[in-house]
Amino acid sequence: MAAQGFRARKKLLWRLILSALGLLGLYGYGHPMLRYLEAFIPMGICPTDIMPLLRDNFTGDLRHWARPEVLTCTSWGAPIIWDDTFDPDVAQQEARRQNLTIGLTVFAVGRYLEKYLKQFLETAEQHFMVGQRVVYYIFTERPEAVPHVAMGVGRQLRVERVVRERRWQDVSMARMRTLHEALGGRLGRETDYVFCLDVDQHFVGHFGPEALSDLVAQLHAWHYRWPRWLLPYERNARSAAALFSGEGDFYYHAAVFGGSVAALRQLTAHCVLGLQQDQERGIEALWHDESHLNKFFWLHKPTKLLSPEFCWAQEIGWRTEIHHPRLLWAPKEYALVSRFLRPGQ
Repeated sequence: MAAQGFRARKKLLWRLILSALGLLGLYGYGHPMLRYLEAFIPMGICPTDIMPLLRDNFTGDLRHWARPEVLTCTSWGAPIIWDDTFDPDVAQQEARRQNLTIGLTVFAVGRYLEKYLKQFLETAEQHFMVGQRVVYYIFTERPEAVPHVAMGVGRQLRVERVVRERRWQDVSMARMRTLHEALGGRLGRETDYVFCLDVDQHFVGHFGPEALSDLVAQLHAWHYRWPRWLLPYERNARSAAALFSGEGDFYYHAAVFGGSVAALRQLTAHCVLGLQQDQERGIEALWHDESHLNKFFWLHKPTKLLSPEFCWAQEIGWRTEIHHPRLLWAPKEYALVSRFLRPGQ
């Protein structure tokens, strides 16, 4: 009887394991029912002892009470910026008072240049830091192909040539080295804050000084409700990007990150070193530079987090907590960019 009971429990355990794996597999393929159920996973609440102490460096007192359905601060006291929690006019006035220049960097290589850059720049002129001094830095292997986009008053565009890489993964990873060098050069000298964005997205709403802080991280739209043990951190212990059980706070999207020049120099230096160490060991982190970015933000906590409203994916579907998206990102077209990056084409 004891043996039969053991076999029954073992069978039940395996059924539970296989069911869990099946659910995860369905989620990975974007099953709409699981995405719907995901919306019921609680995000947590801002601790009451932290809320009175939170004061944003650009927007003043944050209105946490305006968004009770979402998490509006972290355990280390950084604000998470959601729509209605800040006064955009106060942020604009504070940025003007400080007489800031804000940099926006983007890499447009291969077919991504023709497919995405024009819309990215045109929509940035409509929505990104409107009324502020802005310098765009476009990194591309074909400066002559950068489209002409009319710039507003106090806004400039600079084009920097980069080496053509063989794979899109190499493009993704090489940008940390390029950014580190640029931040130590003219980009770092002429800006106070810098945002680093992917080109395969476009602005659809106001993206203003409320997003500025010393070190800014973007909550990933696909993962902001997931429990920590499910987040896609690098788990290979040999990788410099590895995070182990119990480590990590949130999962951050490398499509948007920013901060002061000094903080971003530290971030990019960390990622460059980690990528070099992995290359020497003959390995690549699961999500390349994004994996190393997440390791950095675990070790060095961001001073401000942007909610998924700042970088949203329409494929996820409707969510009640997403009021006014700022950026919408396009589905990744790896086959498109890979064809272009092959030598000789």
